[in-house]
Amino acid sequence: MTKTESPPGDIPMYRENYINALRAELLDLVEKELTPVALRYGYSEVPLESNIKWRPQVLVLGNYSSGKSTLINEFLGGNIQRTGQAPTDDSFTVITFDETAPSGGPVRVTEERDGRFLLNDPEFPFEGLKKHGQRFATHFRLKKVNSPFLRNLALIDTPGMLDSITERDRGYNYQDVIGDLAQIADLVLVMFDPHKAGTVREAHISLRDTLPTRTFDDRVLFVLNRIDECTSLSDLLRVYGTLCWNLSQITGRKDIPLIHLTYSPRAINDKEEVDTCYSAYLTELGNQREELKKAIADAPRYRLDHLATFIETHGERLAHLLEALMVYRRKFIGFQIKNALLGLVVCLPAGAGVSGLLSVYGVLTGDPIFNLAVGGGIGALFFVLWMTLLRKFFVSRFHRRTLQALDGLTPLENQTRRDNWQAVRPLVDSFLKKTGGSYSLASVRQEHSAVRKVFDRGAREVRAALNELARL
Repeated sequence: MTKTESPPGDIPMYRENYINALRAELLDLVEKELTPVALRYGYSEVPLESNIKWRPQVLVLGNYSSGKSTLINEFLGGNIQRTGQAPTDDSFTVITFDETAPSGGPVRVTEERDGRFLLNDPEFPFEGLKKHGQRFATHFRLKKVNSPFLRNLALIDTPGMLDSITERDRGYNYQDVIGDLAQIADLVLVMFDPHKAGTVREAHISLRDTLPTRTFDDRVLFVLNRIDECTSLSDLLRVYGTLCWNLSQITGRKDIPLIHLTYSPRAINDKEEVDTCYSAYLTELGNQREELKKAIADAPRYRLDHLATFIETHGERLAHLLEALMVYRRKFIGFQIKNALLGLVVCLPAGAGVSGLLSVYGVLTGDPIFNLAVGGGIGALFFVLWMTLLRKFFVSRFHRRTLQALDGLTPLENQTRRDNWQAVRPLVDSFLKKTGGSYSLASVRQEHSAVRKVFDRGAREVRAALNELARL
């Protein structure tokens, strides 16, 4: 990382310039050192930097009645997303700031674009979502809004999670899309309402399988919304306890994460009659809406730390992938040498034996030198047949058995290596099947060394730079 001079008097301006310079360095490091390797070995279908080059993003998940749209509208200061008790929107909506819109005036949608535009515009980090097909593209869109809240981040609203719905019903794999978006998001909100506190099937799958493998626990915030619909404090405690129980069962964690308790002040004001006791209990409890808003607004502060984590994670996983390929290739070369030596051991005596039989039956003359030459020729012929015909059989069997015991390619002595291997194992399997195990060991070794350098040295320098930034 670039060394910096002592900060001048204008600390905020220096800090902003420092952040921009560091961010540019990180993107350059990913583009030049990690992306070429990732594309070559099938680790990624698109350049890695395309996932991190855009602005910070906040992914909003929840049941169809959890109040996602109402929350977004309140934060933005306008009616941007449709609201309602029943499912009102089945699209993934990227909501971002319109840099060209004049300041002032009511908050509104200034521009809307469809999914094909989002998936094909290199400005946005969504090129990798093309794999989800045309049906997904029709349920993906962009809204540009003139809300100051979006000046430094973007929100991604999602279709409400449902119970009895399948991939066939949606036309695309909902969990795969959620996973891809969670991987590039800096913050993920998971919202529940009192009526379905963590019991919806799609929410269960997302929390148990999708999010743990695609993002980190510290980037996920849980929200129990619409608590104003609980009829009493005891009713709220029952709902809260149910949600805590469901989360512990789904995630397998004994420590329950912080759950933000929120409600819409607008919804309270819109009620014709509010019970005095009911209103008092809400007042005593407090509304964590503003805390949640601050957590979302702070997403850009964690962007650099997430970029550093991005480099560390993908650098370490790429190195693990290349390590497994090196082990396979060394085993393959060793097997070929052993197979060739075995061929010599078998074929040369076989040639001598055939030559001896021919001599016994009088086919060959009694000249020992001639007989030896014939025996050597027969042995060489057997060896050629061994290396051309039998070798394919033995290599195919070696390749098949190695793929069946793929975990034997790498030591898994700690949880970090087990987690990394779980992420890259399918990629190793796919690459070996695609290449048949035929690739350059020297090239893999060289690329492994370069990636390890990025992970070992680059990650340390990034963290040092972030520590310097924290002192400003």
